[in-house]
Amino acid sequence: RGYPASSAMRQALKAVLDPEIGLNIVDLGLVYGVEAEDGVAHVTMTLTTMGCPLTELLHQQCTLVLARLPNIDDVEVEFTFSPPWSTDMMSDEAREELRAMGFNV
Repeated sequence: RGYPASSAMRQALKAVLDPEIGLNIVDLGLVYGVEAEDGVAHVTMTLTTMGCPLTELLHQQCTLVLARLPNIDDVEVEFTFSPPWSTDMMSDEAREELRAMGFNV
């Protein structure tokens, strides 16, 4: 039974937007790792702010998009603040979009 590659799972996670910023969690650099094992997708990610009230929402959205992939039966999302997120982790595209919105990044 083959599991989706990390790159395919990252691509799927681009459908998940950070509700506060409105950009996807992959380009924002919030996804630290994603892998599949025994039918379970494991996502390690962070949040733009500690104590963000949106962990449940982001968990649900990650589960929705990853559960559509072949051979994924369950999704576990682990939130970590080590290392803490910074704008350095963002893709160039995300940085440009934020600048267009008036953010200084």
